Amino acid sequence: MKINGNEITPGTLIEYNGGLYRAVKVQHVKPGKGGAFAQAELKEIRTGQKLNERFRSDEKVEKVRLEQISHTFLFSDADEHTFMNSENFEQIPLSTDVVGEETVVYLQDGMEVEIEFYEDEVIGVKIPERVTMEIVEADAVVKGQTASSSYKPAKLENGVSILVPPHIEAGTKVIVNTTTGEYMERAKD
Repeated sequence: MKINGNEITPGTLIEYNGGLYRAVKVQHVKPGKGGAFAQAELKEIRTGQKLNERFRSDEKVEKVRLEQISHTFLFSDADEHTFMNSENFEQIPLSTDVVGEETVVYLQDGMEVEIEFYEDEVIGVKIPERVTMEIVEADAVVKGQTASSSYKPAKLENGVSILVPPHIEAGTKVIVNTTTGEYMERAKD
């Protein structure tokens, strides 16, 4: 499906120069002189190569449609992560390179994910935007540090360090944004 250059948004997958590229960052520019354009940082899906390209608003690019199939995460074994198709119960092992380092740390047993396929090739794994995790380690609150914007370092059960409000202690379950890796709120028990 062809789209105009100004319709590219972060996350859009396009076919460009013989490769599959995902738009990482996109800035839409409307200069005083000349036509509008989109300045896009693209990342090649298979090789990880990055490009910075400029697409004019009247320029056409091929948007790629992916097939998304629901899977359940079963377990990890070293560098391999096994998922089960929710419909036909087929198991599919994927390496950390395919799943993504930033995604692997948030995988939890029984988590429902979407595996993206392009012509029978796995392109990526989409996990929920919010996950509930337990804080296993949290620094003590510094007395007198009561400003509302103050945060303290804490460690999640998966070993990832995040910043949390002063009232959060070890053993507390919190909701974390998997896209940014930031604390969102305290989980309701």
